[in-house]
Amino acid sequence: MLVGLTTHRLQSGRCTVRILVVGGSGLIGAHVVDVLRERGHAATTVARTAQPGVDHLLDVGSASVDDLRSVLAGHDGVVYATRTDEQRALPKPIYPEFRRDNVDPVVRLFTAARLEGLTRGVVMGSYYTYFDRLHPQWRLAERHTYIRCRLEQAREGRAAAGDGLPVAVLELPFVFGRAGDRLPNWAGPLDRWARSRTPLVAPTGGSAATSAHSVAVVAVDALEQASGADLPVADENLSWHDMLARIAAAVGRPRRVRRLPAGVARAALRLGGAAQAAGGKESGMNPSHLANLLLADLFVEPATGRPLGPALAETFPAGDA
Repeated sequence: MLVGLTTHRLQSGRCTVRILVVGGSGLIGAHVVDVLRERGHAATTVARTAQPGVDHLLDVGSASVDDLRSVLAGHDGVVYATRTDEQRALPKPIYPEFRRDNVDPVVRLFTAARLEGLTRGVVMGSYYTYFDRLHPQWRLAERHTYIRCRLEQAREGRAAAGDGLPVAVLELPFVFGRAGDRLPNWAGPLDRWARSRTPLVAPTGGSAATSAHSVAVVAVDALEQASGADLPVADENLSWHDMLARIAAAVGRPRRVRRLPAGVARAALRLGGAAQAAGGKESGMNPSHLANLLLADLFVEPATGRPLGPALAETFPAGDA
C-alpha cells in the first residue's frame, strides 16, 4: 500500500503511483481506473452520486479547496474526467455558467493538489483546443463559449498547479466505448437514427475518433511520465459519411448514407441559431458558426491506427432496442 507521496518500483522499472480519478464512474474515468490498476497503480475515485466502485462522494463543481484537499491527501496525482454538455441551450449570457462548470472546479482542484504536494495531473479536454492552435484564423474561442472555457480551463488549471505539478491536457475527439451502462452522451440519438427507417444523410467533413480505452492508455502514460503536454488523441480519422455507415452496420441496419449539401447544413444551423437568439438563449457551440466546423475535416495527425471497431460495437451493439 502507498503511504503519502511515497512511490514504489515495479519489476518493469515503472514507479507505482496513487491516483485520484475525479469522475471515476464515468465512461472515460472508469477506463482510466482499469488501466491504472492493470499497471499496478493504486486508484481511488470521486463522483457526485453513489455507485459501485465510487470511493468518495463529492460534487467537485461546488467543493471548496479544503474539501478537495481532504480527498487528495496521500495521492501522487489526479485525473479530472468530468465534462459538460456543450450543446445545451441556456439563457444568455452563458459564459458565467460555462466557466463555473468547466474552469472554476479545475482551478480549485489543482490549487488543492499543489497544496497537498501532488506531482502529476491530467485533464480530459477537447480537441477544439488543438484546432485553435492549428487554425487561429478560425477564431474559435471568440465564436464559441465552450471552446473559450476549454482554453481557460487548461491555462488557469496549469497556473493554479504551479511549476512543480505538471498537468497534461488530453485533447479528445469523439470517444467511443462503454463502461457498464455509461455511454457517450451523444450516442443515444445516433443509435436511434441508425436503427430507424429514416434515411441517413451526412455532409462533407469529418472528425477524429478514439476509444475510451485508448484515452485511458494515453492518460496513464502521461501520469507515469509526469507529462505537462497538450496531447491530442485519435485512433482513426473518419468522414461523417463513414462514421454513420459504420454505426448503421454495427446496429445491424447497414444502408447507404446520402450526401447532405453543404448549403442545406449551413441553412439549418443558421436557422437553429436564429431560433435560439429569438428565445434569449445560446449554447456553448454557436450554431451560427458551427457549420464551419461541421463541414471541415477535424482530423488529428498522427492517429494511432488502433482499430476502432470493438469500441464502436460496444457503443452501438447489434440487436439492442
